[in-house]
Amino acid sequence: MRRREFLGVLGSAAAWSLAAQAQQSAMPVIGYLSGATFEMMREYVAAFHRGLADAGFAEGRNVAIEYRWAEGHNDRLRALATDLVRRQVAIIVVGGSTPGALAAKAVTETVPIVFFVGTDPVEVGLVASLAQPGGNITGITNLNVELLKKCLELMQSLVPPATTIAVLVNPGNIPQTATEKRTVQDAARVLGARVVILNASSPSEIESAFATLVGERAGALVVSGETFFLTQRDRLVELAARHAVPTIYAYRDFPATGGLMS
Repeated sequence: MRRREFLGVLGSAAAWSLAAQAQQSAMPVIGYLSGATFEMMREYVAAFHRGLADAGFAEGRNVAIEYRWAEGHNDRLRALATDLVRRQVAIIVVGGSTPGALAAKAVTETVPIVFFVGTDPVEVGLVASLAQPGGNITGITNLNVELLKKCLELMQSLVPPATTIAVLVNPGNIPQTATEKRTVQDAARVLGARVVILNASSPSEIESAFATLVGERAGALVVSGETFFLTQRDRLVELAARHAVPTIYAYRDFPATGGLMS
C-alpha cells in the first residue's frame, strides 16, 4: 500500500470517530497535525479528504479541519498539539509523524487521536499493543523503518564491493532514529557492509552531512523516510546530484523531482 493510500485509510478511520460526534455537533472539527509542510503533503491531504468523503464527510460542508504544520521542526509539535486541544477539536489526526503522535498523546487523554506513522507504535510507546491500543489513541503504520533495511540491501547490491554507504537520519526524531540506527547496524553486520551514519535535523545540518559524506569517501547514500527529509526533498536531490552520489530515498516523491530511486 502506498503512503497516499494509508492517508486515505486514515481519513476513513477519523470518520468513524466523527460519526457519533456529528450527531451532537452541527460542525465537528478535526485537528490535523503534521511534522511537514502543506506544500509537501498536498497530495497526502487530498488522499485524507478522499477517505473522509468515502464516509460521507466533506470539509466545509459537514466537518471543519484545523491544520497545524511543524514545517520540519519537531520541537514545535507539542505546542501545536496543545493548541488543537485548546481549540476543542473532536479528534486529532496525525499524518506521518511519530513525534507528532507522541506529542498529541502527551497533551490529552480525552481527545481521540488517530495516527499514521512509519515506526512500530508499540516499541515507541504510542500504544500498549496492536490488537488493543488502549486509551484514546489508535492508528496505522507502514513500518518504513524496516524499509530502510531493504534500501540498504538494494544499494549494496548496486555499488562495487567495499563501497562505504552513508545513511542519513534525523536525530530530532529520537524514537524513530533510535530504531533506524539499530536496524542499519544489524543489517550492516549481516551484509558485511561498511556504513557511516549521518545526522541532520535542519537545512544547514544537511549541508554538513554531505560534507561529512565526502570526507568519509562514501560512495552511496540511503535517506531515512523521516518526515523532515520529505520537507527537504529539493535540497537533498540537488546535493546528491552535485556530489554525484547514488542515493535511494523512502518515497517516490524524490525520483519524481530528479532523485535516483526510491
